[in-house]
Amino acid sequence: MSYYEKSKRALEALRGKQGVRILALETSCDETAAAVIEDGRSIISNVVHTQIDLHAVYGGVVPEIASRAHVMTVDAVINAALSEAGMRAEDLDACAVTYGPGLVGALLTGVTAMKAYAYAIDKPLIPVHHISGHICANYLTFPELEPPYLCLVVSGGHSHLIKVEDYGCYTLLGQTQDDAAGEALDKAARVLHLPYPGGPLLDKLAKDGDKHYMKLPQPKIDGEFDFSFSGLKTAFINAAHKLEQAGETPRDADMAASFVEAVVSQLAGKAVLAAEKTGIDKLALAGGVSANSQLRERMTAEAEKHGFKLYMPRLGLCTDNAAMIGSAAYYAMLRGACADLSLNAVPYLPLV
Repeated sequence: MSYYEKSKRALEALRGKQGVRILALETSCDETAAAVIEDGRSIISNVVHTQIDLHAVYGGVVPEIASRAHVMTVDAVINAALSEAGMRAEDLDACAVTYGPGLVGALLTGVTAMKAYAYAIDKPLIPVHHISGHICANYLTFPELEPPYLCLVVSGGHSHLIKVEDYGCYTLLGQTQDDAAGEALDKAARVLHLPYPGGPLLDKLAKDGDKHYMKLPQPKIDGEFDFSFSGLKTAFINAAHKLEQAGETPRDADMAASFVEAVVSQLAGKAVLAAEKTGIDKLALAGGVSANSQLRERMTAEAEKHGFKLYMPRLGLCTDNAAMIGSAAYYAMLRGACADLSLNAVPYLPLV
């Protein structure tokens, strides 16, 4: 019997089992992360090795450097996750890995490593979509959360408004028509000469600023629930250049506050509109930008104002991690997802 045939049978048997433990690996960008998750809701271990120091000197993630760093650390991170869980390989029920979207070299490192590991310990391998993982991070913070609900996914590479119909079943309501929210925030941080990673530093700087200092445009786009941040980013860059050319000293905190306010207003406005139009009273956040303090405060206020329930992953689960991949893997397993040894990285893998 082939490895794939045995895996399919093993996963079928796991569907009715309590206490399913999945070892998950995440290497889609610049974090090498591994975790052991039980039944999609409980974190047994969660290890993240960041590459921030490696990329800081370049002002952003360098794909080749990221890939090499994953190769150097992936074995140690997997072993650390097992050690933290107090488990051995034979104690696992299945393995899981992110296979897209993301940086192709980084994804290939994780996919290759976990294919080899799963085959070596004779455990089934579950392929996981990175964005599905971000959505499922909410289950690890709120075990009571169940579909259907809306989810606003915002990160450096993604800005999606999604209706979660069921576990792993998604309808795309809206998305960015150009840049992602996180990319726009990072660009504004560079304009203000903040070091990498700029998004969190911009958020911190904005707390001390006047959000009404600059009047920035809100885009007019055809999609009712779509986003656009390119024009906003360009307007901010032009405003900064005009100040520089006029010899004026920029009011960095006020500029940061104004830009963050413009981004948050668009995100929150579309999310609330979607809740009103669909009649769904549960709304979740996901992705790295869901850690932004202004976005969390605005969404909390909107939830109280409009009477919907708000779910936000705890801060450690907003950015890339393997715990969210393990959660998504459990529900993918229930749908019969199973990878054979031909599994490959898909850098532009669509969610729907």
